[in-house]
Amino acid sequence: MDPLYHQDINQSKSKVHFFICILMDPQDHQQPELRQVLVLQPPYVFNIHEHLFADRFHALKAYDSPLPTRDFLQANAQSVKVVLCSGTGPITADVIRDLLALKLVVTDATGVNHIDMAECGRRGIKERIISGERFVRDGCWTTSREYPLGAKLGGKRVGIVGLGNIGSRVATRLEAMGCIVSYTSRRKKQSTRFTFYPNILQLAFDSDALVLCCALTNNTRHMINNKVMMALGKKGIIVNVARGALIDEVELVKCLVEGEIGGVGLDVFESEPNVPRELFELDNVVLLPHAAAFTNESFYDVAQVMIANLEAFFANKPLLTLVNNKI
Repeated sequence: MDPLYHQDINQSKSKVHFFICILMDPQDHQQPELRQVLVLQPPYVFNIHEHLFADRFHALKAYDSPLPTRDFLQANAQSVKVVLCSGTGPITADVIRDLLALKLVVTDATGVNHIDMAECGRRGIKERIISGERFVRDGCWTTSREYPLGAKLGGKRVGIVGLGNIGSRVATRLEAMGCIVSYTSRRKKQSTRFTFYPNILQLAFDSDALVLCCALTNNTRHMINNKVMMALGKKGIIVNVARGALIDEVELVKCLVEGEIGGVGLDVFESEPNVPRELFELDNVVLLPHAAAFTNESFYDVAQVMIANLEAFFANKPLLTLVNNKI
């Protein structure tokens, strides 16, 4: 494999959540007969619903080609205007430079940290479940009925970190369960009634739990550090459904082991698929393999949105889910 491309695209498996697309140059558009879509690594959505794409687009599968990746890209550099990628398949500056006609990057991931946004810009490219289960599995229920008391969700102060599409939906559901919801985000949302905090530290201090729903950027990496965890307190809960590197994992393990925070629910990790082994034996930790959206219904919905965006691009219409290049 060319060292320029850091992953073996023939062996890696994609994970999927939702999709975002990035518009490049709106001046030039493909004609129907040239509706080619380059797939570097097949997103999980594409693997499951490939037939939906095949009815509308001609997929150029780099991962199936006998050519080295770089050679395959250069062979199609003049004709490929759209790339379909996954969260585990990086679109680096070198990939973008090799594809001279590139206009659009479509990803099935919720974030864009796997895409070189700077190069796109230069190109003008537009809780207790685990301990309860162990209590039953280990036969403790038959010998002791004194299972420790828990806490109800209603009435808890929950801080949402990142009130975007996903964060807003989480907030709505939590409010329906009787939670007192507040949030922090890049800017105050005029369209919401939830209380806004301009910084994560104050939000943590005034919350019983934090739910992380924001994108991973240079500014948000390790934003959940020791200070934030200490502000959240010994009974505080952290739930991360965004990106693992939002949390300083070393400090998280330390705070959990020392009892400085109440517990965590993690769907994502800093160095996936590697998970700190200290977390495995803790009853106040829930771990999932980055699979929060792994349902048949979600994958079908994502495929439909991706196809709708591709159709819009080729028809010279506004895209449904456009990412600002200034992110």
